[in-house]
Amino acid sequence: MQKAREHWSSHLGFILVAAGSAIGLGVLWKFPYVTGENGGGLFVLAYIACTLLIGIPVFIGELVIGRNAQRGAVGSFAHLSHNNTFWKSVGWLGVLASFLIMSYYSVLGGWGMNYILMSLSHFWQGKSIPEIRDAFDVLASSGDITLFWHFAFTALTVAVVLPGIRHGIEFWSRFMTSGLFIILVALMIYSLTLPGAAEGIKFFLYPDFSKLTASGILQALGLSFFTLSLGQGVMITYGSYMRPHDDIPRTGLIIGSSIILISLMVGLMTFPIIFSFNLPPQGGPGLVFKTLPVLFSQLPGSLLISTTFFVLFVFTALTSAIALVEVVVANFIDLFGWTRKKAALIVGSACFIFGIPSALSISGPLFANWSQIYGKTFFKTIDDLVTDWFLPVCGFLTALYIGWFWEKEKAYEEYASGTRLGFLFKPWMFFMKWIAPTAIFLIILSKSGVNVDALFK
Repeated sequence: MQKAREHWSSHLGFILVAAGSAIGLGVLWKFPYVTGENGGGLFVLAYIACTLLIGIPVFIGELVIGRNAQRGAVGSFAHLSHNNTFWKSVGWLGVLASFLIMSYYSVLGGWGMNYILMSLSHFWQGKSIPEIRDAFDVLASSGDITLFWHFAFTALTVAVVLPGIRHGIEFWSRFMTSGLFIILVALMIYSLTLPGAAEGIKFFLYPDFSKLTASGILQALGLSFFTLSLGQGVMITYGSYMRPHDDIPRTGLIIGSSIILISLMVGLMTFPIIFSFNLPPQGGPGLVFKTLPVLFSQLPGSLLISTTFFVLFVFTALTSAIALVEVVVANFIDLFGWTRKKAALIVGSACFIFGIPSALSISGPLFANWSQIYGKTFFKTIDDLVTDWFLPVCGFLTALYIGWFWEKEKAYEEYASGTRLGFLFKPWMFFMKWIAPTAIFLIILSKSGVNVDALFK
C-alpha cells in the first residue's frame, strides 16, 4: 500500500519552489553566455517563443503526470503505463540525469560559496587584473579546496532536503527565491546606470534578422528546456506533491512567464556591465568566475557588489540542487520504502562520492589521462552527456507518452482538475502530440551532427 503523499502547504509555496528550481544556474549562468554566442536580440526572441510554445506545454505535462500518479518519476511512469518496462526506463533516465547533474553541480555551487568568502576577504586588493582573473584557475586546480567546497555545498543541499517538502524544501525556497529576486533587481538597476548600458541593452534586445538560423532556433529551444528543468524528473516529482485542486495550467503559465522575466532581468544586469568594460559577451563559466570579479574590483562598493552577486549565484545553485536531490530521494522512498532521512543521506553521500572526479578534474590527481582520452575533463564529459543526450531524449519520450500513449480521458481529467482553463486542453494536447516531439527530435538530430540548417532549405 502506498504511503500518504506529503503536499505543499500552499500554492504560492509550490510556485516559489518550482520557480527557484527552474531559474537555477540555467538562467543566471547559462542564459547570458549562450545569448552572447548567438548574437543577442533575435536569439532572445526565439528563446521566449520556444518557452511559450514548447517549454510551458511540456512543463504542464510533467506536472500532470506527477500529480495523477502521486509518485516520483519512475513510479509515475510505472503506474500510468501499467508497469511497462520501457516507460519505467524513461523515469529512471530522468532520475539518473538528476543524479549526474547534482554530482558536478555541487562543484560549481561550491566554487560560488568559495567566491563569497573570497569577496568578503577582499581577494582582489593589491592584485593586477590578470591575477584576479587567474584566481579561478588557482581555485579549480586546487583539488583539496575544491573538494572541501564540493562537500560543503552537498551537505547544505542535503540539510535542506532532509526535513521534507514543507519544513525543508518549501520553507527555504520561499526565502531563497524571494531573496534572489530582490538581489537581482538591485543589481539590474545598478547595471543600467553604467556608461555602456545603452549599448548592452541594444545588443540584448535589438533583433538582427541576418543572424537567424535553424540551429540557433534549436539552441534557443534547448536552453528553454534546460532553464525549465525539463527531462530531469524534477517537475514530475514536484507535481506529485501538488493538491488535487491546484491549478496546473495556470501554474505552468505563471512559472514559465516568471522564467522569461527573470531571464530578461539577468540579461539587463549582465550585458550593460560587459559593454561598459568592452568585454566579449560570451564566456561560459569565465563570465562568472573570471570576468565579473575583475569588473567588481573596479566599481565603487566592490565588496558589497561582489559578495551580493555570489550570494545570488549560490542561491540559484541551491534552489536547483535541492530539486535534483529530491528527485532521487523521492523515488527511493516510493520504490524501496526508505525513510526520508535514510534516502537523503545515502543520495547525498553518493552524489558527493561520484562528484569527486569532477572536483578533481582540473587538478589532475584522479583520472589524470581522462582529457587525453575523451578530449575534455571529467566534469565537462558528464555535463555534455547529460545536457546533450539525457535531457533531450527524456523530454522527447515524455512528450511522446503524453501525446500518443496516455489515455486522453485520464489526461483531460487531471489537466482540468482545479482549473478554469480546461478549454485549453485540446491546443495543449496538439502541442504535446506534434509540436514538442518534433522540435525536440530536431534538437537531438542537431546534437548528432546533422546539418539542421540544410533541412529547412
